[in-house]
Amino acid sequence: MVAALTRRFGDLDVAEEAAADAFAAAVERWPADGVPPNPGGWFTTTATRKAIDRIRRESRREDKQKEAHLVSYDDPPEPAGPIDDDRLRLIFTCCHPALAMETRVALTLRMVGGLTVPEIARAFLVRPAAMEQRITRAKAKIKAARIPYRVPSAEDLPLRLSGVLAVLFLVFNEGYLATGPGTDPVRHDLTDEAIRLTRLIRALLPGDGEVAGLLALMLLTEARRTARVSADGELVALAEQDRGSWDAALIAEGHRLVRARIATGMPPGRYQLLAAINAVHTSARDVRDTDWSQIAALYDQLTRLDPSPIVALNRAIAVAELDGPEVALATVDHLGSVLDGYHAYHATRADLLRRLGRSRDARAAYDRAIELAGNTAETAYLKRRRDQLG
Repeated sequence: MVAALTRRFGDLDVAEEAAADAFAAAVERWPADGVPPNPGGWFTTTATRKAIDRIRRESRREDKQKEAHLVSYDDPPEPAGPIDDDRLRLIFTCCHPALAMETRVALTLRMVGGLTVPEIARAFLVRPAAMEQRITRAKAKIKAARIPYRVPSAEDLPLRLSGVLAVLFLVFNEGYLATGPGTDPVRHDLTDEAIRLTRLIRALLPGDGEVAGLLALMLLTEARRTARVSADGELVALAEQDRGSWDAALIAEGHRLVRARIATGMPPGRYQLLAAINAVHTSARDVRDTDWSQIAALYDQLTRLDPSPIVALNRAIAVAELDGPEVALATVDHLGSVLDGYHAYHATRADLLRRLGRSRDARAAYDRAIELAGNTAETAYLKRRRDQLG
């Protein structure tokens, strides 16, 4: 609905507020009047009227007045195009290639993904105020450049795919380990929806390796869901999880997807490599059986595709298992200037310092990680590890 309103009125703010006003009107009226026979049509008509009312109310210019009067309540509905699912169609619509990749992903997460600005900011490792400005500038660019928001054709899908996959990856990540202090540690609604939508994309584009890789990554991660939080609400690290409680069916499906992509002989992309790393982890019946050399090699490949500090941090964890915590700590310390505001950086550093016997430094690192962590389960885990130092 937001995408259709944006196409009609050329203004994202008008579209979002009109949609919100329509839902607010439904909450007020439907309990008394009953649910209408066509709820979707009711929302569209109501939101359109709300948008026209706002344009009339806020604009004194004659051309805007004419624009409001020219909009018909009976415009034909936007064609569905090649995508049947409403939400997936909206995500593809909003991931407009005229915007920079990070901007289109952030904007789509805000409009469609169900994430708040602070949650999106944490995903991009920036301050909420900076992310708010980025989203505001994106809306302004769309309005000033008159960028059309249309349902993409089948030929448009590959051009928009990378942005769509990034959106679904970040939605899944927020569900897998929520970053907000007022939310459940694991948000099943987000992980389930991200997997559902990725399965739909796989049906649309069955030959795309990155779609298969992202689906495999999600399945292999989701398979560990029941083992990730204890009965006391504390995060359970991978090394301490009950592997017998993992979902064997999801692991088997994820492994099949990974093996199928390897069999093609084509160079893997980012999501395929992340899925392969998770396949190695979930192949080990015991943490002591983990093939850390293979994981490090996969991270080496990933670094060439994505030389980000997050990848470097995760690679250092594998290096610690192969070459020892001192070698890994040297790498981690170099990332401090970039990742100082990221709780996982300080948690990783605390664990390496603990293993080196540097308890005082480890305690300070745990304190910093606890200060930055927003998830209650993660905070409980970090506090326990800190308190074990004595």
